[in-house]
Amino acid sequence: MSITSNMIPSGFDAAQYFKRKKLMAFAVPAVILAYFVYIFFAFDIPGLAERARLDNARILVADSYSYKTHVTRDNRTSDLTIAVEGERKGTWPDGRSPDWVAVEGEDRALVTLKGGEQVLIEGNTMRYDVPGYGLITAEVSRREGVQLDLPTADVPDWISATDTRVDITTEAGRVTLTKARTEVMRYHFGWELFWFTLDSPFYGKSFFELAGLALSGERVVEGKSNIAAIAHDIWNNQMWQHKDVMWAIFETILMAFLGTMGAAIVALPLAFAAARNFSPLMAVRAVARRVFDFVRGVDALIWTIILARAFGPGPLTGTLAILLTDTGTFGKLFSEALENVDKREIEGVQSTGAKPLQRYRFGVIPQITPILLSQLLYYLESNTRSATIIGAITGGGIGLLLTQAMITQKDWEEVSYYIILILLMVMVMDTVSGWLRRRLIAPDDGGR
Repeated sequence: MSITSNMIPSGFDAAQYFKRKKLMAFAVPAVILAYFVYIFFAFDIPGLAERARLDNARILVADSYSYKTHVTRDNRTSDLTIAVEGERKGTWPDGRSPDWVAVEGEDRALVTLKGGEQVLIEGNTMRYDVPGYGLITAEVSRREGVQLDLPTADVPDWISATDTRVDITTEAGRVTLTKARTEVMRYHFGWELFWFTLDSPFYGKSFFELAGLALSGERVVEGKSNIAAIAHDIWNNQMWQHKDVMWAIFETILMAFLGTMGAAIVALPLAFAAARNFSPLMAVRAVARRVFDFVRGVDALIWTIILARAFGPGPLTGTLAILLTDTGTFGKLFSEALENVDKREIEGVQSTGAKPLQRYRFGVIPQITPILLSQLLYYLESNTRSATIIGAITGGGIGLLLTQAMITQKDWEEVSYYIILILLMVMVMDTVSGWLRRRLIAPDDGGR
C-alpha cells in the first residue's frame, strides 16, 4: 500500500520525528545502563566481592559430595576416637579402625591422608610433613596454648594460627589443634554410612555380597530373614534417618495437597457470589471480591508466621497458610471462569425443567471443569515447592530437616541429600500432574 499525501497529517515535521526516534534509541539503553550502575553501587557489589570467602565456599562444595572421618585425641584425657563426621552414631568401636589409621599404643596414632601424606599424633604433639613445604610441628600446652613450629618464617594462607588454635587445610585433609583436642580430618568421596551404620552386620559388604545374602537361607540376624534384616537396617539408619526423611517428604506433599484442595473447596461457592452473571447484588460481589483480594494479597509466608503465633508450629499451620492464600487466588480465577460460561447450555438445561442447583450442576460445572482442574493441578505442583519453605518456618516436612542441616553447617552432604529429594519430589509431582491433566482434561483422541 502506497502512502499518499492525504495520509500524512498537516504540520508533520519528518526531520523532528526522526530526531525524536533517534534520541529515544539512545536514551532507553542509557537509562537501563544507569539503573544497572546504581544497582552495582547500591547493593555494594564491590564490597561483596571483597567479603567473599572462597575458601569457605570450597569447603562447603567439597562437603556436599564427600564426607570427613575425624581422628580426634582429647588432650585432657588422652582418649582417641575415630568417627564419621565426628558423630557419636558414626564412631568406630574400640579396637577397630579404618586401614589408613594406625594406632600404636595408647597415645600414638599415625593417620595417612590422601596422596600418602601422614600426620603423626604423639601425645600433645602433632607432626605433619607437607610435601613441597616441610615438617609442621605443633604442641599443645595447658599454660602456653598451642605452639607452632613452621619450616619457614612466613605463615602460608592455608594455615590459620593463633595462641589458642591452629587450622591447617591442604588438598589431603584438615588438621585442627586447640587446648582441648587435636583433630585430623580426612575427606572421602561419597556419602559414608548411607545404607548401613558401623554396628550393622551388613556394613562394608558389596552389592553382590548383599544380593547373595538376600538369596541365602542362612540367617545373619536371628529371627529375621536376610532381606527383612537388610531393609530394617537401611530404614532405621541412625546417621541418615531414612525413615524420618521419607515421612517428612510425605508430610510436605500432604501439606500441599490439603492446602490446595481445601482452598478449591472453599473458593468455588464463593466464586459464584463474586461472578457478575450469578450474583446480581453488587454489594455481595464487592464483599466476595475484597475477601479474595485480602487473603491472596498477604503472602503465604506472612500467613504462616501469623498462624504459627496463633496455633503453634506444625504441618497444620502450613496447610492453613496455603489454604488461605490459594482461596483468594482460586476465587478470582474461578469467578472469571464463571463469568465466561456459555449461557445457551444453561438455558438448555433449564428448558428440561431442571431446578437451579441442577442447572449449576449440569449446565455450569461441566463448562468450567477443565479450567478448574488445570489451575488446581498447576497450583498443587507449585505448592509442593512452597510447602518446603513453609515447612521450614512451621516446623514440618522436608523443609525443617533442610533448614536444620544448613544451620548446623556441619553435614552438607545431608543438605545435598535433601535438595536431591526435593527435586525428585517436584519432578514426580510434575509428572503426576501432567498425567492427570491429560487424562482428565484433554479430549479423547482414540488413545493417541
